[in-house]
Amino acid sequence: MNVPIILVVTLTIIAILIALLDVLLGSKSEKKIIINDQKTIPVTGDNTLLNHLSANKIFIPSACGGKATCGQCKVKVTEGGGETLATETGLLSLQERKDQVRLSCQCKVKGDIKISIPESLLNAQEFKTEVMGIEDLTHDIKLVRFKLIQPTTIDFKPGQYAQIEVPGLEIQRAYSIASNPKETDFLELIIRLVPKGEATTFVHRALEVGDRIRLLGPFGSFFLQEHSDRDIICIAGGSGKAPIRSILYYLRDHGMNRKVKYFFGAKTAKDLYYTEEFQELAKEFPNFQYIPALSEPNEEDHWQGEVGLITDVVDRHSKNLEEHEAYLCGSPGMIDACFAVLERNGMPSERIYCDRF
Repeated sequence: MNVPIILVVTLTIIAILIALLDVLLGSKSEKKIIINDQKTIPVTGDNTLLNHLSANKIFIPSACGGKATCGQCKVKVTEGGGETLATETGLLSLQERKDQVRLSCQCKVKGDIKISIPESLLNAQEFKTEVMGIEDLTHDIKLVRFKLIQPTTIDFKPGQYAQIEVPGLEIQRAYSIASNPKETDFLELIIRLVPKGEATTFVHRALEVGDRIRLLGPFGSFFLQEHSDRDIICIAGGSGKAPIRSILYYLRDHGMNRKVKYFFGAKTAKDLYYTEEFQELAKEFPNFQYIPALSEPNEEDHWQGEVGLITDVVDRHSKNLEEHEAYLCGSPGMIDACFAVLERNGMPSERIYCDRF
């Protein structure tokens, strides 16, 4: 009667010992992460690709802290990644799975592994900062200025973003950089309050001048194509004004030698901000035109400008865009609608650059 019980206990102990041995051997043996066939990182320990890279100061965007919910930490694993896990499939498209894309937070480094990541990620850094200013731009949008403490300077392209690490919550959130690229000792981020959003609630309700905050960046493939001389269409809404502001600063400092039309969509007048700043820019550079539009202006707004959905306004002002390029920042729905309008007016899709949030 006791033999089966003894057998089960014995097999259980053996299984536990095998598992422990696997962990111990895995943690002690050295493995290599080979990046873009150029950089090799020796690692030990049974950890995820995301954590190993972070420990070696290579920062992959990850808003959820490695919980497989944000889907941002994608890398292409060309060798040694193993099978895609069930926790990843919902966040990877069929094409991404065919292209060997993995969530780095779910991919364990069990042996030598080869990955491919954008070169820009190799330039991302961890920054210790101090909040030096908080400004209300609208009823639900704030500008936060971060003084860089260590390192003391940052080099970024106009249009890129940084991630805030929210103290105590183990989450990170991405916000486009709104400041001038030539100002390298601080960063400005424009942050809109999202109902029930943990990070934005922290920024709007708890963050104070003098607080120490950890930032990561710069990230992103959305940035001004500096080599181009084409005329530009910019379209944004809400906090999407941040990267466009940075792009316009750069163009201003370089003489604004390209024609630029900037369409900004808001619901009512209380949702507009930086209007005077861009009107002054238009006075300084006649080839820059700022076109704000309200979709639902109130009677008390006494609005004399453009009215309607921003896509309709763009359509009215934009004809024959074959030789233009565009920069869009806003919700996925807005961006998809803008793509349709721009393409209908002749702009090739490969010259439409966007940042969806």
